[in-house]
Amino acid sequence: MLLSNKTAVIYGAGGSLGGAVARALASEGCRVFLTGHRLPSLEKVAAEIHAAGGQAETAIVDGFDENAIGKHLDELIQRAGKIDISFNAVDIEVFQNRPLVELSEEEFAVPVYRTMQTRFLTAKAAAIRMMKQKSGVILTLTATPAGIGYPYTGGFAPACSAVENFSRTLASELGVYGIRVINIRSGGSPDSRVFKEAFEMNPVGAGAVFEQMKKDTMLKKQPPMIDIANTAVFLCSGLAASITGVTVDVTCGTTAALNYRVVSADQRESTFGLEK
Repeated sequence: MLLSNKTAVIYGAGGSLGGAVARALASEGCRVFLTGHRLPSLEKVAAEIHAAGGQAETAIVDGFDENAIGKHLDELIQRAGKIDISFNAVDIEVFQNRPLVELSEEEFAVPVYRTMQTRFLTAKAAAIRMMKQKSGVILTLTATPAGIGYPYTGGFAPACSAVENFSRTLASELGVYGIRVINIRSGGSPDSRVFKEAFEMNPVGAGAVFEQMKKDTMLKKQPPMIDIANTAVFLCSGLAASITGVTVDVTCGTTAALNYRVVSADQRESTFGLEK
């Protein structure tokens, strides 16, 4: 197994993507410590991991409370001996689908501040402890708007950009201690809770948006959560021992070009009357 004898703490592990990463890490032999503010959702993920033969423990930890984060990590290290992986998937409420000029200062700035607050606090706590053991991986997560101009995303886009810059800067400082810091930039996963809820609320409108998101990618699809989770497994493993200070793009090519302008040969023929 790629992560045998490794330990990981996951903040926001009760969420759909946090849970997916937790299950993937555990499936590769990692002992995962699941944290969040709702115990039932954490216990559900833990039960799934246990049923698959993995190791998981749960705890209520406020990802915005520096003392609570530090206390939990110290307890984790007392029980497991070390902390190898820290991953923050804490969800932040954002105001989207409105032009920036229509947002209040609070609506724009608070999501940026809150996003960076929890990412900074959890990464700092992990780094302090990893520096002593001279090893570890700190993983962050962003989304497509960090890499392109993406209208109507409010404070979410600058928050993602800030996380990516923070990840690079932290990596530059921690590399001398053998600590790797990496960010994953994901596209919207169609099987995530956010997408499912949007589709349930407005099947027609959400369906049209999701189809356009697919067209905007090079692969003409959106990455499922398992692809994000498997990328996390790889980046936390020895196979990625020389990777740090970068953002790994798992958006199916959304951030790379004007992909909506590219169509298949069949589509060109039907749309423009061109030969294949």
